[in-house]
Amino acid sequence: MANLQAWLIYFLCSSVDACTGFRWDRQWLVVNQRGRAYTQRVEPKLALVEVNLPAEAFSEGWEPTKTSYLEIKAPGMDLLKISLCKPPKVSDGVSVWEWSGSALDEGDEASKWFTNYLGKPSRMVRFNAASETRPVDPVYAQGYSIMFSDMFPFMLASQGSLDELNKLLKEPVPMNRFRPNILVDGCEPFSEDLWTEIKISQFSFQGVRLCSRCKVPTINQETAIAGPEPNETLMKYRSDKVLRPDKKQQGKIYFGQNMVCKESLTEGKAKVVKVGDPIFVLQKVSTAAEAVA
Repeated sequence: MANLQAWLIYFLCSSVDACTGFRWDRQWLVVNQRGRAYTQRVEPKLALVEVNLPAEAFSEGWEPTKTSYLEIKAPGMDLLKISLCKPPKVSDGVSVWEWSGSALDEGDEASKWFTNYLGKPSRMVRFNAASETRPVDPVYAQGYSIMFSDMFPFMLASQGSLDELNKLLKEPVPMNRFRPNILVDGCEPFSEDLWTEIKISQFSFQGVRLCSRCKVPTINQETAIAGPEPNETLMKYRSDKVLRPDKKQQGKIYFGQNMVCKESLTEGKAKVVKVGDPIFVLQKVSTAAEAVA
């Protein structure tokens, strides 16, 4: 077990659910009048929506009370407060990518807020973990589930990779373009491509697939305006053609590693990862061409 002098610099402090990811992460979704998910790919204004949780929400074992709220704000909009206690109303026919099912509806006030902000009928829903399961692709990670993430519960990237990319860009981009929920520092650029198993705190994470990127990294998270970068530059040295020349070519570009957590937690004993936790690399492959993608 080797410590490659990498350490966790994000998440701040959060409980880990071995199957679905960090607590509070990707639990909510904005949907259209047919229940279909909105994303920044078609609604870039969502980039400007900011959320804030109470500081105690990241404490081990904390449970929300009637006065615990998720606060949401956006330019030109009043503050929206969403109770962290689960809403009683259920909406059927919610869908995101290949999955469809029921979700908890956050009510008319949230619906009106997002309808006004996006200029089209919208509702805000929360994943209904009590009745719904959304499995990840069993080809890559059998037995794991997610809530409203794209594909996997964890996505890890390194500061070194971003720094290397920014050396090639006329205008550097921040890490929020890539939206990892685990960010590490202290390792060589793109070394995370090779990690097939790492340990953080009490948890072992399995690298299951290089993260192929869509258009979202091209959307400036401060302005909601899209441009060609950083994808244009990534295509030159982070494409499947470059990294995996002997594999089937699909025109994909890669940044980060999708992961699952291997442990099942002991019921009633929440566990957390924190900024500063060391990353121990337990297993790795030799080249990106050997990594699953």
